[in-house]
Amino acid sequence: MTVNAIQQQLFLTENNPKFPSTRFQGSKLKLVDWIWDAIKNIRFDTVLDAFGGTGSVAYLLKSKGKKVTYNDILKFNWHIGTALVENDAVRLGQDDIDFIFTNHKGMKYPTLVYDTFKDIYFTDEENQWIDRVSTNIGLLEDRYKRSMAYFALFQACIIKRPFNLFHRKNLYIRFSDVQRSFGNKASWDRSFESHFRKFADEANQAVISNGHHNKALNTDVFDIKDTFDLVYIDTPYISQKGVGVDYHGFYHFLEGLVNYSQWNEMIDHKTKHKRLKKNASVWADKHRIEQAFDRLFSKFKDSVLVVSYRSDGIPSVKQLKNLMNQYKTEIIEIRRKKYKYVLSNHRSEEVLVIGK
Repeated sequence: MTVNAIQQQLFLTENNPKFPSTRFQGSKLKLVDWIWDAIKNIRFDTVLDAFGGTGSVAYLLKSKGKKVTYNDILKFNWHIGTALVENDAVRLGQDDIDFIFTNHKGMKYPTLVYDTFKDIYFTDEENQWIDRVSTNIGLLEDRYKRSMAYFALFQACIIKRPFNLFHRKNLYIRFSDVQRSFGNKASWDRSFESHFRKFADEANQAVISNGHHNKALNTDVFDIKDTFDLVYIDTPYISQKGVGVDYHGFYHFLEGLVNYSQWNEMIDHKTKHKRLKKNASVWADKHRIEQAFDRLFSKFKDSVLVVSYRSDGIPSVKQLKNLMNQYKTEIIEIRRKKYKYVLSNHRSEEVLVIGK
């Protein structure tokens, strides 16, 4: 570790940087301290977060002074990794936010969200706001500012959604005068601008440097060329019934926002909620996922392997350990009992499988 990196690590330890709040399903934010306790005594400097998602684990590792590579196949997630992991200095200023919110004279704003998603997720006024803001974000010259702004926009969109998802057409829930066991009507009624400012501020406060050149990738994990001391693996979960968590389906609206100019062609217009055309993933296929794990373990066989898993997943924990045992001489299983998963009534345990 360089002198600069050591100085940065001392600064981080003293200031205890905080990851922004997030409502993404599957986020490991509540588990990062437990994960760190499990791996902190392993000697490693470079690390790959292979399925980065919300970025909470990659950010934790960055805050601990590791040289981090974040990766996610979804482009909207890559923007989160770029904003919070790769970015080490750039923040959104008040002038930037004012520019993003302004209806600029002479600018003809597209109306894709307003035209396509009427009465599906947001009101007409909110849809027009999203069209304008996402267009203005694209005009920001600094790519880190763009990613920071996208992060704030994503979080604003999610907090105003029942269940924090885009899995069905259910705008009516926000306005139904009924008792609810979920959601927060005050958050739903709060303006997009107010939410955006809040999340932009949280993102700004989370920007840190750890003395390393960290980076964010947006690629298939099997296409990554670099080598790493440790690889952290948190694939989508497949239940015992063979049903995979469909992040592409849950957050298709956010993926559309960052592909705005191609969005209309990406949409399956036969669906009521205008989701994107299905993108088959080996990680959501119960018939192919075991082979995919084997291929992944083989690819990174020279790295310490750390797999976040659920005790009732497919393949089973035992099968996972058997696969890893082909490449690793020491396998450690750590379980966290009584952890409650969001939107899940099924009892299962969070598991870490570590191969050295």
